[in-house]
Amino acid sequence: MRKLKNSDLDRLSVAEFKKADKIPVVVVLDNVRSLNNIGSVFRTSDAFLIERVLLCGITAKPPHKDIHKTALGATESVDWQYYPETKDAISALKNNGYTIVAVEQTEDSVGLDNFRLTRENKYAFVFGHEIKGVQQEIVDQSDISLDIPQFGTKHSLNISVCVGIVLWESYKQLLMR
Repeated sequence: MRKLKNSDLDRLSVAEFKKADKIPVVVVLDNVRSLNNIGSVFRTSDAFLIERVLLCGITAKPPHKDIHKTALGATESVDWQYYPETKDAISALKNNGYTIVAVEQTEDSVGLDNFRLTRENKYAFVFGHEIKGVQQEIVDQSDISLDIPQFGTKHSLNISVCVGIVLWESYKQLLMR
């Protein structure tokens, strides 16, 4: 077997990506502090044709060399907006018909293995601060909370891993069925 070169992959150009149909998903970063995590979220959002990324609170904005290091140019392909307050981003999304999904462990959270997306709805997945998680105020504004079942000794995943798992599952459910 031969390893594929980048030229073999038939990837979209940035212009083609901008015109491509996206899955009806927005990623909201609620006070994410790591520039590498932010860059990784952009790159993963590009991979799964996400509509846009909303950067909120202390979440850094492009251009920044440490975001670029992990995004590898995805800040140019994926649309993004900045909101000083996450609650304002959530209000705007609700006004535009999005189902707000806090990716957080709560008393009533639904496991990702039991969560079903429908093509008739639009979704905004909120991912929180690396230590504090999604703000309680934002959890309170959410329509549902979602968690990823875990079976080891740790109680959380790195945000970039979490985003990857949730976006892959969203892509599978919305485009591959």
